[in-house]
Amino acid sequence: MKSSNETFKTNHGIEIPCIGFGTWQTPEGPIAVDAVKYAIEVGYRHIDTADIYRNEESVGQGIAQSGIERSEVFVTTKLWNTKRGYEPTLKAFEESLRKLNLKYVDLYLIHWPANKAGWEQLNADTWRAFETLYRDGRVRSIGVSNFLTHHLESLLHTAEILPSVNQIEFHPGYMQAETLAFCRTHQIVVEAWSPLGSGCLLENPQLKEIAGRYGVSVAQVCIRWCLQNGTLPLPKSVTPQRILENADVFGFSLSEADMQAINSLPYMGGSGLHPDKIDF
Repeated sequence: MKSSNETFKTNHGIEIPCIGFGTWQTPEGPIAVDAVKYAIEVGYRHIDTADIYRNEESVGQGIAQSGIERSEVFVTTKLWNTKRGYEPTLKAFEESLRKLNLKYVDLYLIHWPANKAGWEQLNADTWRAFETLYRDGRVRSIGVSNFLTHHLESLLHTAEILPSVNQIEFHPGYMQAETLAFCRTHQIVVEAWSPLGSGCLLENPQLKEIAGRYGVSVAQVCIRWCLQNGTLPLPKSVTPQRILENADVFGFSLSEADMQAINSLPYMGGSGLHPDKIDF
């Protein structure tokens, strides 16, 4: 990728801008509004939020106040765990759409797979609602988040429409190779949440040494590394300088040797949130 104008193309034929602006932990109110407005001002065209982030209203306000045409910005939101199932999903989607003050969203994701007794049926029922929303034109594309290979395999037994995206934790020190390979086989775009390892990677000596040789920050190395691994990074920040820096990753390219060195890093920076073990 050589420009922020480049895109990932989904198996639904939808193009997604290659870097997303994440809003997890960005509080509802002026902070979120201003962060989204600034991100759009400096060139982001992909905004990611979720029901559980509790900032959909502010994200929607930031988009509206940016003055950008709705068709020019790619908006993602996600269904929360307590609202799974066919009818609850349809209701939850309408509430998210109301908060965002939009007529449609570009991508709707199941935030986490169900993992208790009956999880396979619950995921299938939820996905059926997603397919309804897609067929009705309420969403341009549908996908999942935090699904491991066995969750995807189960879903594909009943799905009539293939998920277009799987948004997973992905960063140096945590590559989820099996899930990544499965998604590539099925042409499912992998989006990388926490591409900086929740900030834990920024002081890593090896990454700092690599960044120094390119004259960039460790954050920029991590984001560029995601792109060169064929994943779509979703960095987040509310600091203007970092928002701008996180998108400035097209003036350099990591060498094959540096890519291999980063790929080989031991586990670090992980959130510890395993889809089969979460209890929320």
